[in-house]
Amino acid sequence: MLHPTRRRLLLICAISVLWIAAVLLADRGAGIWTQRTLGAFTWLLLLVLLRGESRSVRYQVGAVIAAATVLEYTASPLLGLYTYRLHNVPSFVPPGHGLVYLAALTIGGAMYGTRAGIWFPRAVLVLAGAWAVWGVAISARPDVGGAALYLFLAAFILRGRAPLVYAAAFVVTAYLEVVGTNVGTWAWAHHSPMDLVSLGNPPSGIAGGYCFLDMVGIYVAARLAQVHAPEVVLETAPEPSVA
Repeated sequence: MLHPTRRRLLLICAISVLWIAAVLLADRGAGIWTQRTLGAFTWLLLLVLLRGESRSVRYQVGAVIAAATVLEYTASPLLGLYTYRLHNVPSFVPPGHGLVYLAALTIGGAMYGTRAGIWFPRAVLVLAGAWAVWGVAISARPDVGGAALYLFLAAFILRGRAPLVYAAAFVVTAYLEVVGTNVGTWAWAHHSPMDLVSLGNPPSGIAGGYCFLDMVGIYVAARLAQVHAPEVVLETAPEPSVA
């Protein structure tokens, strides 16, 4: 029989992966009210999953959602880095960020202190690095911006407070971005604002951008651990960090 912690890990990962794909596929060709319905069910799913989590994790997820919502409205409607199908920010996107962070946090926590916790971040660095090189040197659509974002991802994994969470975020967000861009839920611009760098669809190192959101959640956990310790425990790797 599976350990309860492992069962919950598999449950959260399976639900996140399947729900992301289901929502993005259901959104294809859908109108605004279908989007809103998908958003409502995504919020409901997230709230149900959070009932089984500690107060620390709930606060982290809430902080990530708040930061992600600000980022979404800045990056998409304002800066035009990417454009959603209906030229809005779909209502399922904010809670979707919560699901992504919860999945990354759960995966990272499950590998902490195991052999996988040693090789997994290294494997992610190699895989993400290969994708970045492909985007710059081989892809028909140059992706200099993705290579730059990869450097942020590498910095978070090598120097961050919770490298396993950042590495897991790469896996989850890479899956999310590949599915979302391929089904047409959103599309990335060919260039960043002011044409500074070219961008892939999706950028290869986009997880480096998501890591800034993860950093918000991890910072909240650290602050809670200081204020409420030992009632609220930091559930990530405890090494000191610059990120």
